[in-house]
Parts: sequence; C-alpha cells; structure tokens
Amino acid sequence: MDITLIKTFLEVANTGSFVAARDRLFVTQSAISLRIQRLEDSLGHQLFTRSKAGAVLTAEGQQFEPYALSLLKIWEEARQKISIPEGYSRALSIGAQYSLWPGLGFRWLDALQTTMPELSVHAEVGMTDRITRFLVEGVIQAALLYTPQLRPGLIVEPALDDELILVASYPDATLDNLTDYVSVEWGPEFTHALAVALPHLTDSGRSLALGALSMEYIVNRRAAGFLPARSVKRYLSEEKLHVVADAPRFPYPSWVVWRDDIDEELAELARSTLKVVVQAAEKDQESLVDELSTMEDYEPAFAPQITNE
Repeated sequence: MDITLIKTFLEVANTGSFVAARDRLFVTQSAISLRIQRLEDSLGHQLFTRSKAGAVLTAEGQQFEPYALSLLKIWEEARQKISIPEGYSRALSIGAQYSLWPGLGFRWLDALQTTMPELSVHAEVGMTDRITRFLVEGVIQAALLYTPQLRPGLIVEPALDDELILVASYPDATLDNLTDYVSVEWGPEFTHALAVALPHLTDSGRSLALGALSMEYIVNRRAAGFLPARSVKRYLSEEKLHVVADAPRFPYPSWVVWRDDIDEELAELARSTLKVVVQAAEKDQESLVDELSTMEDYEPAFAPQITNE
C-alpha cells in the first residue's frame, strides 16, 4: 500500500478538511481528493462524509484510523532502523521551531550523544503544523514547540518559560516615540492581549508570520517588534537590539511534545538530558532576567493555551 495515501488520510482525519490537509501537505486539493479516493477504492468503503463544512470520518473511517496509525508507525520504524549509520546502534529524531534550536535544541542533541555515544540523532525544523505532522507520522519522536497541538498519541509537557518583549533596532525607543513597528504573529492569545494592552500597535503596515525569523528582519533594518526574550539575548548583548523599557511583556512558554510510543529507554534518556539543558538555559538567562526585572512590574496579559487543531 502507498504510505502517502495513509499520511493523507490521517491529515484529513486530523484537520477535518480537505482544504486544510492540502495546505499542510503542500499539494493541490485535487491531489488530496484523488489519494483519498484511491484509498477508499482499495478498502472498498467510503472513509469520509464530505460536505461544504468539511470532511467527517464515516464509521468505517473511524475503524480504519487506528490501523492507519499503526501502519505509519511500522513504516517509520522500519525506515529509521535501516537508515541508522554504521557504528551506531540506536536512533532518535527531534524537531523544533527555528528559535528553539540555538538555545535548547542544539544543546539537547549534544547532551544526548554525550550521554549515549552510540545514539544517532536526526533534526528537523519547521513551524508547528509541519513538526506536529512529523510527530503524528512518526518521522520524529520528540519536538520543542511554542504552540503545541493536542493530537492522539502525543504527550505535551512544559519545557522552558519565556516572554515576548518589545525590542527595537535603535536605542532609546519608547512607546511614545516608537516608529517602524512590525507586527509579528505569535498566536491568537498574544494578538488579543496586545489589542487590549496596546491597541495603537494593531494597525501596523507590516505583518510577519515568520516566527523567530522575524528577528533577522527587525535587527537588520530600522524596526521594532515583539520577540522571544531568550532568542534576542545575543543581539541585546551586542546592542543590535534594545529593549523598549516601558512596554508590557507577555508570557510565551515552550513545550516538549513526545510520541507516546517512544522507546522507554530513549524516552528516559531524552527527558533527563532535556532537564539538564533546561536548567543550564535558565541559569544562562539570569543576566537577561535581571535586566528585564528593572522594568516596571506587570501582570501577565494572557496565559498561552495548547491548541486542539
């Protein structure tokens, strides 16, 4: 059976939409429809009830879903097993959003291989949708995310606290003289909190749905925007970015997401090494915390939520 059909089926089942599955799999909607039709023809049963509202699993589709997950798991296990390089006996694949690699991800990989030299590690980067799809499909076994999605077979745990702070590429910026503000999309909770706290910033003519890549945009031109505090530490130290001292800060924690079927020994190793890395990252940030603590006290504007998308 074509494993692509299984992956497409699971994506449509997870999103409840052929359109959403198309966007996440980066193919045309007609390709999605054709794949599902081929799968239904192979099984001899309709798997989805289609309507303008989306796609809902039929009774047969619900029965097939756990088997589809098992087929995908077996496929990925086989693929990873035969791809383990010579000289290594174990393998682990990890994903993370772009901004979480420098401070956490790379250190995590180092700690894993230092603790278990025979472990081969593989890394992936992407936005939440891509990394979550890789988790569901078994391409990776663990991931670091700012906005995790709850899916069957996945476990979400806190990783490291962070904050979104307002920074500018020029010194002495304040909310009163702030120019060239760039709206960076950090999720609906942040958007709502910002609209309440600083409504005049919601009309920015530049909107970036680029995650932490927005930092490279802001630091290299006259601009200002909200960015994760831990990610901008280096630029603050180099005085390429400057904290807008009178601006509110917003909680933005990171999370670690695990497949629930990860090998127990690897899971224990991954958790213990990540704990050490997180502790080191927290200690490394003490200077930044001290700097931010000199600002006025504030009440957190929102509590980030884990999505069910």
